[in-house]
Amino acid sequence: MTTGTTTAGRRISPVFVAIVAITAVSGWAVWAGFAEQTTFAVFLFVTAAWIVSLCLHEYAHARTALHSGDTTVGTKGYLTLNPFAYTHALLSIVLPVLFVIMGGIGLPGGAVFIERGRIRGRWRHSLISAAGPLTNVLFALVCTAPFWLDALDGVPVAFRYALGFLALLQVTAAILNSVPVPGLDGYGVIEPWLSHAVRRQVEPFAPFGLIAVFALLWIPGVNAAFFDAIDAILRSLGVSEFETYCGLDAYRFWQTPNPVCAMAG
Repeated sequence: MTTGTTTAGRRISPVFVAIVAITAVSGWAVWAGFAEQTTFAVFLFVTAAWIVSLCLHEYAHARTALHSGDTTVGTKGYLTLNPFAYTHALLSIVLPVLFVIMGGIGLPGGAVFIERGRIRGRWRHSLISAAGPLTNVLFALVCTAPFWLDALDGVPVAFRYALGFLALLQVTAAILNSVPVPGLDGYGVIEPWLSHAVRRQVEPFAPFGLIAVFALLWIPGVNAAFFDAIDAILRSLGVSEFETYCGLDAYRFWQTPNPVCAMAG
């Protein structure tokens, strides 16, 4: 591998820079109330920021793998933060965004292909899998910082709602990704510690793990327990259910705004 190829494989993609720029401009529009209909700016801001977090999630997997021994992640473009370089761009970006639009939930993205045979040590394998959800946790802490630092004075209400909803997406993504079900990062954390026989038995179910989790979420009791846990976590970070609800309401600019949220603003 030449030095030029290595450098190119680690250079930040213009696609990612453009997404960050959209996040910054739309975030400023929400903060300043630049648009007459601020809800569309909220939609752009949250969607772009969500895609940024998906890119960082996959980057965390790849970067950890690089330092653990898989030097091929650079040539595959995983270190460029380009969402189109992932194994399944549809699963990594398009599907998670659609789930946010339709259901207001942070769907775990697709995957980067790690050559596990190059990596030695079970702890390294576990850390590679854990790196993604930990990135979502960090992103959630950043989004909720104004809330738990009690630094909301001067923060426009629309921006506060947007941050609250974005934090909800990060928390749901972190929790769903941490479920120890084949195909999700949570299983990747414990897999190196399982026997070879168990891993072989579980492997065929990996493509259906995420589907099974979402099927469970359709059960009313499971769904209620899941979102009660999400709300409890967000409350501990200073974000109320009202703020996340109004964030979702503002995000759906194509719907008639809830007058309760409008009055609060």
